[in-house]
Amino acid sequence: MIVLEFTKIRPDALTIWQNPEVRRRLSWYLSVLKERAPPRYKIAKAYVIEGLDPDEMSSLSLNEMLRIHRNIAPEFRDLLRRLKDDPSRTVDANSRTGGISFLEFKIWIARKLANPCILCERKCMIDREKRIGACRLDNKAYVHSAFLHLGEEAPLVPSGTIFYGGCNFTCVYCQNHDVSQEYPRNGEPVNPRELAAIQDELAVEGARNINHVGGEPTPSAHIILESMLHATHNKPQLWNSNMYMTEALMEVLLDVIDIWLPDFKYGNNNCAFRLSGITNYWETVTRNLKMASAVGDMIIRHLILPSHLECCTFKVLDYIARELPSNNILVNIMDQYRPMHLVYRYPSRWRDLSRRPLRREIIEARNKASQLGICWRPVS
Repeated sequence: MIVLEFTKIRPDALTIWQNPEVRRRLSWYLSVLKERAPPRYKIAKAYVIEGLDPDEMSSLSLNEMLRIHRNIAPEFRDLLRRLKDDPSRTVDANSRTGGISFLEFKIWIARKLANPCILCERKCMIDREKRIGACRLDNKAYVHSAFLHLGEEAPLVPSGTIFYGGCNFTCVYCQNHDVSQEYPRNGEPVNPRELAAIQDELAVEGARNINHVGGEPTPSAHIILESMLHATHNKPQLWNSNMYMTEALMEVLLDVIDIWLPDFKYGNNNCAFRLSGITNYWETVTRNLKMASAVGDMIIRHLILPSHLECCTFKVLDYIARELPSNNILVNIMDQYRPMHLVYRYPSRWRDLSRRPLRREIIEARNKASQLGICWRPVS
């Protein structure tokens, strides 16, 4: 049984687990939380790939690495499924000797993706060791804060939240615009060992999970993955993201993230380009949501934007109900929007966003979710 000081937890963070739908939909996360199963990153760290010589890794191209990874991943994910069905099963991943671990192999791939950078779908192809990328970062990870967050969804509280600088979006209403857009490199630069120490300390303090957020964690994915090699905690790894990463990075992350906390912002590409400055939003994010939901637990966040029910909220909810498996997904329909950042400064340029959502809009959004059979009440 997990015991935390009352000062470090909200009452609903305890009562939430009395809900059978929450227990069923977040079953893997709950198994790791209660230490009946190890976090995925530890399984990947123990899973040895035979025949891969560390001295030869640098000579492999990215395409060669991805081909090898795609051959290995199905066997590893089958192991994860068996562990989910029987968490008491031994964690000895396989009996191979020699080679490198699956996690180490993923780190090699992430390094390739980061330079020149194709971690996200902007694919800026910039050598971030020499220049600043589209995410406003060089090749380092910058931690702006790390603490036990009590404001996340009830199953996640207290969440060991690590705020990274930088973002691949330019949202005109961003509430963290100082971290994501204006001063992303004003945080503390950390190497993988230092980041691992931050994770371990949050775990000791009582975190239920390690929550990688920002800004956006995607530009720092290569550092985050390598930090897992040095971390020792048994907490679930949580990816709190706009989900605009490339398919290759998604493939790498799938096997080490225990629970996903994606933002599903827009129902079309026009709103995404106008409000966040990105292209191919719908195709990219729906692809990545499908990939993540096929292998992991998930709480999808959708922020109700004023005047955007028809073009965004209803289309997002329709897609979730129609295309995503319902047995491992909860949805947080969020009503916290308020004009921030550029919308606050120049409301006449974004008149549709220059007010808070109406009560009518919030009711209509949640009624729509109920009609579609979406499980939203426990976490909204």
